[in-house]
Amino acid sequence: VYCFLCFRFYASLPPISKAYGTICLLATTAFQLGLYHPAYIALIYELVFKHFQVWRLITNFFFLGKFSINFGIRLLMIARYGVQLEKGPFERRTADFLWMMIFGALTLLVLSAVPGLESPFLGISLVFMLLYVWSREFPNANINIYGLVTLKAFYLPWAMLALDVIFGSPFGPDLLGILAGHLYYFLTVLHPLAGGKNMLRTPYWVHKLVAKWRIGAPAANTHAAPADRATGVAFSGRSYRLNQ
Repeated sequence: VYCFLCFRFYASLPPISKAYGTICLLATTAFQLGLYHPAYIALIYELVFKHFQVWRLITNFFFLGKFSINFGIRLLMIARYGVQLEKGPFERRTADFLWMMIFGALTLLVLSAVPGLESPFLGISLVFMLLYVWSREFPNANINIYGLVTLKAFYLPWAMLALDVIFGSPFGPDLLGILAGHLYYFLTVLHPLAGGKNMLRTPYWVHKLVAKWRIGAPAANTHAAPADRATGVAFSGRSYRLNQ
């Protein structure tokens, strides 16, 4: 019965978050089984450009570290915040959600090329980007951390960054994800709300890709660019509990 319930829960997850979380889990499982060494998938620009190992530009996003509490927390963040975004503000907008992930990955690749911001694995940063966008979409949701502190979701990315500092984890990947998330949110929400133009509309090829692969629920019109959205709505009546 338990396995059946787990299967039903897994099947109910939206496609992009489910695919990303599954690949991350499989990547760590394969590592724990000794099937590969992380150095073969790490982001090393010298190997990318001099030896044409272009797969590193993608594979580095799928490694969240070895099995540990931190790995479980990152996977939980995908399963919670990624899923809530995909089922909430991005409902029936699979192409837009996929484009957000692609834009975030491209932004992180650029940021990690800056001296002092290098990171061989950007999976944690991409997860933090999801967390940041979620915190802006649900700013007034109540978050309980460890049963000790309750705070608004708007402050959650910074609280998680502070916890990583306290527990001795590198905060660089967290900060990169926050920067990428803020850039996306500024270009797609804040700037249009201030009267500017949405400069980050989902490209047609992403809509076509989603339609061709039949990913998610079909949109009303996959050939038209999505309208500007006024997001960041506060859902003050809902409370989300973070069990870590």
